[in-house]
Amino acid sequence: MDQIALVTGANRGLGLGVVKKLLQLGYTVILTSRDQVKGQEAIEELDIDKNKLYFQQLDVSSSESINRCFDWVNTKFGKLDVLVNNAGINYDTWQNAMNADLQECHKTMMVNLFGPWEMAQKFYPLMEKNGFGRIVNVSSGAGSLTNEEIGTPGYSISKAALNMLTIKLAGQAKGSGVLINAVSPGWVRTDMGGEDADRSIAEGAESIVWAVTIPDDGPHGGFFKDGKRLNW
Repeated sequence: MDQIALVTGANRGLGLGVVKKLLQLGYTVILTSRDQVKGQEAIEELDIDKNKLYFQQLDVSSSESINRCFDWVNTKFGKLDVLVNNAGINYDTWQNAMNADLQECHKTMMVNLFGPWEMAQKFYPLMEKNGFGRIVNVSSGAGSLTNEEIGTPGYSISKAALNMLTIKLAGQAKGSGVLINAVSPGWVRTDMGGEDADRSIAEGAESIVWAVTIPDDGPHGGFFKDGKRLNW
């Protein structure tokens, strides 16, 4: 059976770019999206063999939705080889830490931190059972502790927390055959990144796919961009 990869937040932008690259590499891909209609439209536009590309509606801020997706994957394939935690929201440039709307920040944390956390909790056992897996948490340079900019507090803090989650998960998965890393795709021209960003979707996706395709003796529990280690 082909390797099975699941990508969250994949109906457009960076997630869709990752899906395209994984399909080119021969993976069977599960494209997930919170929006059912937009997810189905993305599938139709890709026009790929129906046995290589599947759609599942998934809201990573909902335990019920995650459980439903897991049950489908487990029933359909009985395994998962790759999980790309790409779904993310709220690049809150209009806020700073002193005036931030904490309700908005809470929503951001639910998607950007607790979503990947629960996805890893749910799908890691499928990987551990087979002694192989790759979990890639799509992070950001905004989450680096060397970042001294005052804007985007909700987004930056959620990504810093995601980096720590990566370390904690990797520590527990040591020796399991499941490699877990965080990746910054860089500043990418997406709806979130804006048209002035310096990287194309394909370039950002390549940074993520690198962490999917690392060998069994590859890095584990690190933070990378374009295959190069970044400072936490």
